[in-house]
Amino acid sequence: MSIKTAIVNGVASIEIARPEKKNALTRAMYQEMADTLVAVNSDKTVRAVLIQGQPNIFTSGNDIEDFMSSPPRDEEAPVFQFMRALVGCEKPVIAAVNGAAIGIGTTLLLHCDLVYVADDARLAMPFVGLGLVPEFASSLIVPRLLGHAKAAEKLLLGDPFTGADAAECGIANAVLPAAEVANHARRVAERFNTLAPSAVRESKRLMRRHSAEQVQETIKVEAEIFGARLRSPEAMEAFQAFFQKRAPDFSKFD
Repeated sequence: MSIKTAIVNGVASIEIARPEKKNALTRAMYQEMADTLVAVNSDKTVRAVLIQGQPNIFTSGNDIEDFMSSPPRDEEAPVFQFMRALVGCEKPVIAAVNGAAIGIGTTLLLHCDLVYVADDARLAMPFVGLGLVPEFASSLIVPRLLGHAKAAEKLLLGDPFTGADAAECGIANAVLPAAEVANHARRVAERFNTLAPSAVRESKRLMRRHSAEQVQETIKVEAEIFGARLRSPEAMEAFQAFFQKRAPDFSKFD
């Protein structure tokens, strides 16, 4: 199974476990994560959620072959179910990031409450390079965190950035040695066992209430444009280049 889930000591863990494919995410994996988040949201034994990858990679983003064989066409697509479930999770969500976190591997972190990254982490949002547009409300949240100029480097140029950069700009809480990230994130998650659960839940709601409507609206608008872009000639060129292991040629487009 490519997603491993467990509930241990009040923490529901979601582990992306497909290292042979660089933890690339498929429809089935999105569905498993969405279903898990929905289930733990109403599970009184769960005080926090921990999302993690493997010791050498968080996720390389979407599995391009799986993604193109059945691209998301409406709000019930597994990827959008996952987005709604993560945004709507009332429990605190902690992320532990080792290695690469590409595309949605970075944008999902924007919706976690606490994020810990390894000193070898490399994050990137290369949507434009694939002929696509930002997703998961990143076009709203990233400029708010970084300012327009720095956000343009990440969202328009697709420049990768380090775990230290992520911590400096507010995407992550701290940078740790790679071997310590997962254990540290779990220890933080387990701290919620000693805190008043309804107070945690209401505090999280209060922290997010001013932006909740904007985030949902942005996700919807991005999804509409993203879906149209998937069928664009630029995206087709980018995906063909990916499979042919070459750089895409966008010189014929305007």
